[in-house]
This record gives sequence, structure tokens and C-alpha cells, in this order.
Amino acid sequence: MTAEKAEIRILTGPTAAGKTDAAIEWAEKNGAEILSCDSVCVYRGMDVGSAKPTADQRRRVTHHGLDLADPSERFSVARYVEAARQALEDAASRGRRILVTGGSGFYLAAFFGPVADETFIPPAVTQEVRSLFNSGLGPLLARLREAENGPLPDWLDTQNPIRVAKALERRLASDRPLSELYDEFRARPGPFEGHSISCEVLERPDDELKSRIGLRTRQMLKDGLLEEARWLLSLELDPELPSARAVGYRAAMDWLEAGSRLPLEALTERINLDTWALVRKQRKWFTRLDLKKYT
Repeated sequence: MTAEKAEIRILTGPTAAGKTDAAIEWAEKNGAEILSCDSVCVYRGMDVGSAKPTADQRRRVTHHGLDLADPSERFSVARYVEAARQALEDAASRGRRILVTGGSGFYLAAFFGPVADETFIPPAVTQEVRSLFNSGLGPLLARLREAENGPLPDWLDTQNPIRVAKALERRLASDRPLSELYDEFRARPGPFEGHSISCEVLERPDDELKSRIGLRTRQMLKDGLLEEARWLLSLELDPELPSARAVGYRAAMDWLEAGSRLPLEALTERINLDTWALVRKQRKWFTRLDLKKYT
């Protein structure tokens, strides 16, 4: 088995569905190692709020893709792809299989197609877009609609400021319509083309999943989520960074910055609502990637 043709098995699903326990059980039974596909678990020190595998779980099964960057770093999908390739090579060299586990849609997409283009973004464009980003989602969308001179494509998540900013950067830098850039991008080979890929989506009924989210939120607060959020605040992170916007952490940081004037139950409820919004976004990713083709 070579690294280039190694089998890649994926277990994904919405947050709090129970992927970690299921992945460890499967890995132990099948002599596999686990590659995290979680965009928050890549950050060192963000352990409780990301539901990162525990030290005991990491002793039971070798994990890859964890603790790759400091929260102040800009960790890109390109860096994730590089780490994933290294994990595949490392496991294959020891005759071990890899199970990819997580629900971060943008990272997950790397296993099924292209994830990065080669558009050069001039510094002037970067500066313009960053200034708009700091002013909020509205100005970003207005500038993008002006540049497109028409409606925005359905595939663009217009509620995600980072996705809108990235689209605007490429539209301004290339002076080409987003639809044209998208078609060209989709024609590119994916970073894992040639690998045999299978996928299972772990789902639960909405009521059960909401109950699990509530239990997990309360446990995270008991286990030290606020202490991790206080540490993140001390780093004075750029608000554009994914680490500063992560679900759970962002709510906890806002609660701390407000002087904890709101009751803890209000923070719990916001984290639950933010997590459920993440679940809806994840499910859209699963539909967009058409994962049924890989089951």
C-alpha cells in the first residue's frame, strides 16, 4: 500500500453526534489511526471548547491533525492538506490505515475535490477587503454585488463574512465573474485524487442531537471553557482569525468581555444556539459534497 493510493475512510457528521467515540472504536478494531478533520482542533490550547480527544483517547489510538498551530496563526486549508498527506504517508509506512474524523466542511471538501486556486491577491486588494470586513458583512456584500454587477451565485454562503471576503478578493484581483472563476476552480484536480475514498455520515434525530449539544455545553463549562476563553482574550487575537470566531469560544469571550453581567445560563443558551447553527451549516456541506456517492 503506497501513500499515493492509500485508502481513505471518512467518518463525518454534525457536531455532538458522537463521532469521536465511534471513530476510536472503529480504529481499535481495524488497526487504524485517526486524522482529525476539525478546524478548531488544529489549534494548541483550544482543547475543551473543541471537544478535542482526551489524553487517554490519544493513547489508545494514534491521532494526527491536532495541535498544529497557535491560535494567533492563520491556518489555511492548504496547511491542512499538507498535514493530511504527511499523516497518510506516516501511517502507510507502518502498514496502518487512516480514518478521517470530523465535521469541518471546508477541510472535508479537500478529500473530494479542489480546495485552493492560484489567484494572486495584490496587497491593495487585501487591504481594501480587510477594511470592508472590519465594517461588517453588509459593506462586503454591497461591494461584491457592485463588482459582479448582478446577483451573487447560489453556492456562495452570503452569511459567512470570511467566505464573502475571499470571494471578493478573487473577484477584484482577477476582474472575472465569480461563476467563471468557480467553473475553472472545479475543473482542477483535488489534492487526494487517485486515493480510494469511502465515507459514512453519522447522524441523529434533531431532538436527540439538541439534547446532546446541551449536555456537552454544560460539560464544557464545567471542564474549563471559560478559562480557555480568558486565555484567548489575553492573546488579543485578530477578530478575523478562525480561532477568534470559533463556536463556543466566541460566545464565552463575549460573555467575559461583558463583565459576566449576564447569567451563566444565558451563555449556555447562546452556545447551544450557535452550535445548532453550526449543525445546519454542516448539513448543507454534506449535501453539497454529495457524500452518498462515497458510502
